[in-house]
Amino acid sequence: MGQQETWLNQPIDMSEGFENAGDTYFFASRLTAFNEANAQGTLQWRRYLRKPRLSFNQIDFPFEESPSWEFPDEYADKPEAAFELSFLTDRTIRVRLHSRHKANQPIKPSIMVDENAASTTEHWEAERRDDGVVYRSAAGSVTVQLDPWKLIFRDASGRIVTQTRHFGDSRSLLNSNGQPFSFKQGARARDNRIAASFLLQPDEKLFGAGESFTRLNKRGQKLNLFATDALSAQTGKMYKPIPFFLSSEGYGMFVHTSAPLTFDFGASYDDTATLFTGEESLDLFVFLGTPKEALSEYTRLTGRSPLPPLWSFGLWMSRITYSSEGEVREVAARLQEHNIPCDVIHLDTGWFETDWRCNYEFSKERFDDPARMIADLREQGYRISLWQLPYFTPNNSLYKEIVERGYAVRTADGALPTDDAILDFSNPEAANWYKERLAELLSLGVGAIKVDFGEAAPVNGWYASGKSGFHEHNLYPLRYNRAAMEATEAVSGESIIWARSAWAGSQRYPIHWGGDAENTDGAMAASLRAGLSLGLSGFSFWSHDIGGFVNSNPEPLYRRWLPFGLLTSHSRCHGAPPTEPWTYGESFMDLFRKVASLKYELMPYIYTQAMLSSERGYPMLRALFFEYPEDPGSWLVEDQYMFGDELLVAPFMQETDARNVYLPPGEWIDYQTGIGYAGGRWHRIAADELPIVILVRGGAVIPHMEAARSTAHLDWSQIRFVRFGAASGNPATANGHADPKEVEDASQVFDPVDRTLYDIRLAGDRIASVTANGRRVVAAKSGWSVLPAAMPRH
Repeated sequence: MGQQETWLNQPIDMSEGFENAGDTYFFASRLTAFNEANAQGTLQWRRYLRKPRLSFNQIDFPFEESPSWEFPDEYADKPEAAFELSFLTDRTIRVRLHSRHKANQPIKPSIMVDENAASTTEHWEAERRDDGVVYRSAAGSVTVQLDPWKLIFRDASGRIVTQTRHFGDSRSLLNSNGQPFSFKQGARARDNRIAASFLLQPDEKLFGAGESFTRLNKRGQKLNLFATDALSAQTGKMYKPIPFFLSSEGYGMFVHTSAPLTFDFGASYDDTATLFTGEESLDLFVFLGTPKEALSEYTRLTGRSPLPPLWSFGLWMSRITYSSEGEVREVAARLQEHNIPCDVIHLDTGWFETDWRCNYEFSKERFDDPARMIADLREQGYRISLWQLPYFTPNNSLYKEIVERGYAVRTADGALPTDDAILDFSNPEAANWYKERLAELLSLGVGAIKVDFGEAAPVNGWYASGKSGFHEHNLYPLRYNRAAMEATEAVSGESIIWARSAWAGSQRYPIHWGGDAENTDGAMAASLRAGLSLGLSGFSFWSHDIGGFVNSNPEPLYRRWLPFGLLTSHSRCHGAPPTEPWTYGESFMDLFRKVASLKYELMPYIYTQAMLSSERGYPMLRALFFEYPEDPGSWLVEDQYMFGDELLVAPFMQETDARNVYLPPGEWIDYQTGIGYAGGRWHRIAADELPIVILVRGGAVIPHMEAARSTAHLDWSQIRFVRFGAASGNPATANGHADPKEVEDASQVFDPVDRTLYDIRLAGDRIASVTANGRRVVAAKSGWSVLPAAMPRH
């Protein structure tokens, strides 16, 4: 596979080259054969060239059909190759086609998807028509048009949600705009690259594609899906590109590849989305349904996030960096002294003898007894998290071992592609060596490993998998995440890492954080967009550096960012010092304590929502339209979010006393003031004690508990349930008060589902099992205790 030259580890734009006049282009033309029973056939491609054309003193390069110019005359003018559909569920259609004349190619094992996800035609009926075949299920249909070839996807009502875009569909002068569904044959490397083009409706909106910092709606953007150290939260680069997206028209798409991709979402031509691939074959999954339905289908295929341990949902206290046992113990003592809830103290780059030089060993000069330190902190309720990375400099004591054992990535001629020894996780022996290093630390009692970097796997490398870096670069984060998670689960039995890079499937190895954000209002807003985008790409759990990473936090920014950071699934204060609240003064520390305490008070709600999100493949941090897809206004908001099913959160992205907040249909109650608001409109809402707007869906019952020093000290026998809004008998008019009320009647159980979330016990004996759908939960009578069924026992 030929490669586009770029600076070292910079994104590759796969759309570049599709305007080259020296290359040959083949447009999808017609099916010369098709078996409707197995949905397999042969697709013919027509040959075109770009030719210069002068018109009114301007040169353009429109396409023109051209005969073959190869010698000897043994290459087809109109090559043919395999095409097939398969159906995994009533919502999931798999499209595979090839650009070279090969028999149907066997599906190669993939670490991105569950290949055991059985294909089925059970829910699909085929109807032969004069111009093709329609395959129909309860969720929608796909029409295979034979000549000219076209795929048309419809929802259950028969409305077209998208269809392939072809040369004959163009209505522009010279047919020069919009890349047709095609492949390009390079003149330099004779490589084929497919460009899959689909129709965009005039008001269609597109979301996802990974942790993208740009506008939440990707319509009109061009995204290069190539894992990169973004060094920022305000560029188009991504630590976590994911080749999956959702459409407001009622579908999602996943390109099953690890090669670099470029998604052109109407940037080059407004009504066309083109998926430029680095592959000569296309393996595309199309999911029909609402955002929830499509995302659930995608995560069923690529995996869902397991539920991380309870303690990981508490506060992580960190900076770059704590460098001694004395510093760590002092932080723990200060947290207790100031009554600030916390669960994790993170040691970043300074726990080695030489900062940044990862050798998996505590500095003997600065850490007297790491095992004793970790044990002492565990008794106090704190876990330790440790930073590391998979790149080993020549001065690293492990460098020689890694190179000599063949654990490092090499080039095709056997050299190291960079000065560092970069661990090759596609080599099982290298992965096992790495897991053994982590296991030694985890066995000391370390709670989590920070899986930093992973975006710089050399494209010019040749890997133990037998693949070049062109295909291994994006897979590197997935292999890296998996190795760290397997090591952790083997020692502690807990599903938790703290990772920065990702690819499709990495959601199986939570959690991931947002990288190196600037300490600015813009970076705060971009971080939220990134978290929402990643959640719409299959990741249930996400975090970011509260206040930003690059410089020390300005206190006003830190104040506003803090409640946003605590009202996400996972919360870490990290970055250039100072990050500790006591360094900012009493007023800030009081605010910090209140916000951190709020998260611990909401832990029954948070942990329940985490469980539900894990089971369903949903994000905990949700764009409004994810919960309200029928509400047009919810599709337009990118600076608010749903935190689980019931809470709507609107951070203050700049210094102001109030902000405009859009509320979806229904009744909404201000969590801090009790004021009720009518939904389906905008409101100007002022901040209260906490510099953030938090609203509760009317009628919701939110479980609370008393905050504690850490999750290890929470008293799960004392959960109280507070109902908000009209359903409790205290209706609110627009902007009127609806005081939240604690519920005492345990007989109220609403909308049960088939999952027991709460067990009600009396004197240690279960007397009732009730279920909840995350919106309404049973209340507890005095003297009863309520335990989440999935709650780990301390």
